[in-house]
Amino acid sequence: MLVLSSPSGAGKTTISRRLLEIEDDLTMSVSATTRRKRPGETEGKDYYFTDNQSFGERVNRGELLEHAKVFDYYYGTPRAPVEKALSAGRDVLFDIDWQGTQQIYEQAGDDLVRVFILPPSTRALEARLRARAQDSDEVVARRMSEASSEMSHWQEYDYVIVNDDLDNSLQQVRAILAAERLKRTRQIGMGEFVKLLRSGH
Repeated sequence: MLVLSSPSGAGKTTISRRLLEIEDDLTMSVSATTRRKRPGETEGKDYYFTDNQSFGERVNRGELLEHAKVFDYYYGTPRAPVEKALSAGRDVLFDIDWQGTQQIYEQAGDDLVRVFILPPSTRALEARLRARAQDSDEVVARRMSEASSEMSHWQEYDYVIVNDDLDNSLQQVRAILAAERLKRTRQIGMGEFVKLLRSGH
């Protein structure tokens, strides 16, 4: 399980989308949310859009791996699709905040690889938020004030990337993914393979 977290506008969603295009054995964990659909978003691909009551019921039934309230809306990760992908031998990518990362880490421990993405500057972060043209000045101001709090959690992550160049940042995430896949503990069947090698096969 690979988590990408960042303040809103620092580039985690763009990096996630590019990563999914080029990494065959990676699948995206689609979050449920109570916020309204934005232009261009697709149900079941970008998010599962739901209301507060249904979201609360899923929490109570233990159907979410993690959940948090962000900017007046609830977000959470449905458990079943993640477990299905992992059991099929696929890696799962999460685009979630520090709160969700903490909750999943409590359950998954070393199965979780945590990457935090920082903007090159505060000015660049604000420019990216305004360039999206999806939020009012008031919402942009709120996101900027939240960004400082979010960035204070960078030390809880295994890797930190400063996203001043998208292509470079993407290559860095791919390098992390490749290295983590090669860890001895993640190489299923390696023990048997080495036994065969040692016996002369």
